[in-house]
Amino acid sequence: MTDRMAGEDQPFTSAELGEIEAEARAAIEAASSLPALDAAERDALGKRSRFSGLYRELGRISPDGRKSAGQVLHELRRRLEDMADSRRAELEAVERAERMAADHLDLSEVLPGELAGHLHLVTEVREQLEDVFVGMGYEIAEGPEVETDWYNFQALNIPLDHPARSSVDTFFLELAGSEDARYLLRTHTSPVQIHLLERGELPIYAVVPGRVYRRDTPDATHLPVFHQLEGLVIDHGITFGDLAGTIDTFVHAIFGEQVSTRLRPAYFPFTEPSAEFEMTCQICGGSGCRTCSMTGWIELGGCGMVHPAVLEATGVDPEEWTGFAFGFGVDRLAIMRHGISDMRAFVENDVRFLRQFA
Repeated sequence: MTDRMAGEDQPFTSAELGEIEAEARAAIEAASSLPALDAAERDALGKRSRFSGLYRELGRISPDGRKSAGQVLHELRRRLEDMADSRRAELEAVERAERMAADHLDLSEVLPGELAGHLHLVTEVREQLEDVFVGMGYEIAEGPEVETDWYNFQALNIPLDHPARSSVDTFFLELAGSEDARYLLRTHTSPVQIHLLERGELPIYAVVPGRVYRRDTPDATHLPVFHQLEGLVIDHGITFGDLAGTIDTFVHAIFGEQVSTRLRPAYFPFTEPSAEFEMTCQICGGSGCRTCSMTGWIELGGCGMVHPAVLEATGVDPEEWTGFAFGFGVDRLAIMRHGISDMRAFVENDVRFLRQFA
C-alpha cells in the first residue's frame, strides 16, 4: 500500500492504520480483567474511536475508492475483534479457575499421619465374595434398584396377598407416568434373576451383588438399607446337592474349613424345595450370644431350587432346565467375618470403630 490511495480516494494512510492497530493490540493485551477488556475494545472500535472516524470518512470519496478502502477497514476490524475474542477467552478461563479455587471446600477430616481412608467393610467382603464366585466360573450381574411390581413380586411367584407386598415391608414410589406399573425400591436382589432369565442365554451361572431396601427397624442384625448377594444357576441336571455344595464352598472360602453350615427347611414363593442356610456364629463360636439370639447359629440367607412357575414366567421350559437360587445379606456376612456384634456400627461413622480396620 502506498502512503495514500490514488488521488482524492484515500481517506487514511497505512501509517494511520498501523498506529490504530498497534494501540488497540497493546490495550487489549494489557487488559487484566473482562471489564478492562471491554473498555479497550470500545476505545479501539467504538463509535467515538479513531477507527470509526475513518469509516465516516468513506462517505466523502468515490464509490470505487470507497469499496477498496472499506475492505481494508473491514479486515482491520476483523483482526482486532479476533484479538479481543482470544484475550476474552483467556480472561474467562482465569476467572473460572479463580471461582473454582474460591468455592473449593476441603471436606477431609484426616490430617497427614492420622487415619487413612479405606474401603468400607461391606465393600471388602462383597469383593471377596465376587472373587470366590468368579473363581467358580460365575459371572457378576447387576440390575436396577428401582423395580416394578412384576420383577420384584409377580414374576417371582409372590401372590397378591403375600405379606411382603404390604407397605410395612416395601417402599413404594409415586412416579410421573407410572399409572400402568407400580414402582418400588427393590426388597431383594431376586428381580435380577428375572432379568437374567429373560435374556434367554442359557445356561446361567451368575451372582448379583447389590443394595436393597426394607422397612426394617435397625437392630443388631437388621438395617433398612442393606446389601445382598444373589446367586442363580440354571442348567441341565442341577440338583439340591449342587446347591448345598456351593454354599459350603463359599462359606469355607470366606471363613475357613472349621466353620459349620446347615440348611433348615423354609418356604419361599420362588423356590421349591426351599431352605434357610446358617453358619456357626463367629461372635460366640457357637456357644450363644445376643447376635445369634443365643442359638449358636447365624442365619445368612435363603435358598432353594428355582420354582417351575418362575421359569415359565420367563419362557424357560422347566421340563428341560433346572436350577437353584440363593440370596444372603453381605452386611450380615461382614459382621461375622470381622466379629462385629452390632450391624448398626456400619452406619454410625464412629472413628473409633473405623480405626480398627485402617
